[in-house]
Amino acid sequence: MLLKKMLNYTAKADAILIADLIKVALPEANKLFSHVLTAQHIWLKRVLNQTPDFGVWEIKSVEDFQAISEHNLKLAEDILQHVSLEKDITYKNGAGDEFTNKVEDILLHICNHSTYHRAQISTMLRVSGYTPPITDYIMLKRTNQI
Repeated sequence: MLLKKMLNYTAKADAILIADLIKVALPEANKLFSHVLTAQHIWLKRVLNQTPDFGVWEIKSVEDFQAISEHNLKLAEDILQHVSLEKDITYKNGAGDEFTNKVEDILLHICNHSTYHRAQISTMLRVSGYTPPITDYIMLKRTNQI
C-alpha cells in the first residue's frame, strides 16, 4: 500500500533529521520541527476522534522528538489497520472553521506537510553552516533504509 510506504518514509526521514537536530543548536529549526511533529499528532488524533495532547505550534524538546515521532507512527499504523481510508473526518481548524476530508487525504497531507518543512529545515541548517542530512525518498530507498 503506497500510503503505508509514505508514512514509513516520513517516519524514517524524520528520524534522520532528528538525529542531526540533536547534534546542532539551532532553535529556529527545532521550533519548526516541533511544529511538524505536533501537526502530525493533531491530524492523527482528529482521525481517531481523540483530543490532541499538543498545540500546533507547541515547542517540544529536541530530546523528545524521536519518542513523539514513534508515537505518531503508531497512531498512523492504528489508523491504517482500523479506519477506512474513505471515511470522512469532520474537524475544526485553529480558527474554528469546520472542514471535512477523507482519511486518505489527511494521511497524504501529513506526509507532504512533513516533507515541506524538512526541506525548510535543511535550508536553515545549510545557511547556518551545517550539512543537512539526506532524506530524499529515492536516496533512502537506494540505500535500503526504507
